[in-house]
This record gives sequence, C-alpha cells and structure tokens, in this order.
Amino acid sequence: MWAGFSVAVIAAIVADLGVLHRKAHRISLNEALSESAGWIGLALAFNVWIYVSMGHQAGLEFLTSYVVEKSLSIDNIFVFLLIFQGMAVPAQSQHKVLYYGIVGALAMRAIFVFGGVALLNRFHFVLFVFGAILILTAVRMLLPGGHKVRPERNWLVRVARRLVPVTTGYERERFFLQRAGKWNATPLLLALVAVEATDILFAVDSVPAVLAITRDTFIAYSSNVFAILGLRALYFALADLLPRFRFLRPGLAAILLFTGAKMLASERVRISTNVSLGIIVGIMALMIAASILWPLKKRSGE
Repeated sequence: MWAGFSVAVIAAIVADLGVLHRKAHRISLNEALSESAGWIGLALAFNVWIYVSMGHQAGLEFLTSYVVEKSLSIDNIFVFLLIFQGMAVPAQSQHKVLYYGIVGALAMRAIFVFGGVALLNRFHFVLFVFGAILILTAVRMLLPGGHKVRPERNWLVRVARRLVPVTTGYERERFFLQRAGKWNATPLLLALVAVEATDILFAVDSVPAVLAITRDTFIAYSSNVFAILGLRALYFALADLLPRFRFLRPGLAAILLFTGAKMLASERVRISTNVSLGIIVGIMALMIAASILWPLKKRSGE
C-alpha cells in the first residue's frame, strides 16, 4: 500500500511540475479550476483503491479524513492570501512559494501524524489533550481579530532576517542571489518562511482532527497528502472568492468543535464514521449556503 501510494504521489508531482508548471506564469481561474478537479479526482480514485484493497471502513475513514483536511485547508488558503498581499508577492511567483511550502508541509505532516498516532497508542490521556486543542482553536477562530496575519512579525521570519541579509525587491522567482561576492535572500524566501511557519500551526489543528476519525497511520497520512497536494490549485481557484464567504470561519470552527467534542466524549459516546462524514459535509454545505444567502454588504465607494 505504501509503495502504491508513493508511486501515485511521485507521478502526480512530476506531471504537475514537469508538464503543467514547467515555466513560471500567472495561473488563470480556468487553469486553477481544472487542476483542482484533477487533484480531487486523483484523491477519489485513490479512495476507491483503498476501498477495494482495505475494505469499506478504511475507504470511509479515508474519505472522511480527506474531507476534513480539505475543509480546514481553506483556512490555510485564506491566510496564504493575506501573507502574499502583506508581502506584495508577485502573482507569477506565488506558485513557487506554495510548491516549496507544500514540500515542507508533507514532511511536517508525516512527523505530526506518526508522532500523534504513537502518542495516542502509548498514552490514553493524549486523546483528551488533542480534543482540548481542537476546541480551543475553534474558540480562537470565533474571536474578533482571530484572522489577522502579520507575516513580518513571525518569529521565523525575524530569525531569517537576522541570519542572512535580505534584498529590498523581488528578483523574478529567485530565493537567493549573489551581490558583491555575498549571498543575499530575497523577500520571496521570507514569504516561503512565513508560509512554512503558518503550516506548522495549521498542522497542530488539522492532524488531531484527522486522528479523531482514524488511528491508521496510512489512512491519516495519505488523506493529508492528497489534500495538501491540491492546495496550490485550490488557492488560485478560491483566492478571489474566499473573502466573500462570510461564514467561512464559523463553519470551520464548527467542524473543529465537533471533532474535538468527539475526542473528549469518545469513551461514553460512539459516533460512527458515517455520521461524522454526514455532519462535516452538512456543516460545509450550510456555511456555503449561508454565505450565498447573506453575503457581506459592500462598503460605500466599493
């Protein structure tokens, strides 16, 4: 299973970089939508393979975990948008930042998933710690100002500035350049550091949410990987639309509250994967419908 998973992921990445994005360019909405559909289709095809190879329950757990991770990744996209706007990253350079950011995210998720499963199997009380983390994160999402992002104040960005001199302007898609015999970082590297730092924080939220659904490391990690691999395309497809989703953060907070409560009450209340999937999909549907029915009012002059 791991070999088949690795082959599928490597082939998809090679096709993405070697064919679709061999040259840096501004990604259009149609291109982003097509690629998003392709990544979702690949994940669903892999889901069918798990269903056939590992059985109905495993297939359902993968699908539920994928939906949870995909839903929570929308918040990643919103924050990435704020980072790119705050650091004035050129549109044609954003894809490169997201690509390297996702490579780092794949490694970090592996550490979080395998470490999380090991902790849950060894220490039962960790289950309640993870549940509390999810509920606290949901509450933070609902607080005013919980979505503000100041990438220049991120501690990793500040450390990077101290370790290497940074140029004042962007140099195409380069992270480093040489001036007067010395290597300098460009602001694009700082944007990458901000994206990586943000993903570490998101992993603290999303991995426990997935582990509330499955303890199988293969299902937990593979569902995370397929959701993350489609994150770049989803970003370019939704970047212009996300600010219009008025109830995005309350909807994501509700998902975190549900998964956190499920963890905390797991010894007394058993919620099947079927019910969990239905509740999560229902929350997302309500969030989208409410955002369409009650959109944000435009400010005067807009």
